[in-house]
Amino acid sequence: MNDLADTLAAQVRMAGLPEPVREHRFHPTRRWRFDLAWPDEGRMIAVEVQGGVWSQGQHLRGKGYQRDCEKLNTATLLGWRVFWVTGDMIRDGTALQLVQAALGLARR
Repeated sequence: MNDLADTLAAQVRMAGLPEPVREHRFHPTRRWRFDLAWPDEGRMIAVEVQGGVWSQGQHLRGKGYQRDCEKLNTATLLGWRVFWVTGDMIRDGTALQLVQAALGLARR
């Protein structure tokens, strides 16, 4: 688990929101995982932390970005709502607000 995902998980916990599952494997045959997920029926919300936005990390280069598109599209077809957040969004609280809104809108 990376530091940014750890930070967001701690923010979620401190806000009193439901605890996310970390590194949740969501596909039956692929080894894809979400950084944070709320996989229960009716929610199916996931957060992917995009690190290295300004340093051209592997997820922003050709093959890495293509793999992420495949993962996101497959997750969407399986019924997941996936939110991508950056380190800046975690640090300024935007990511937590997004998670709060997503959990508030989720069916229970």
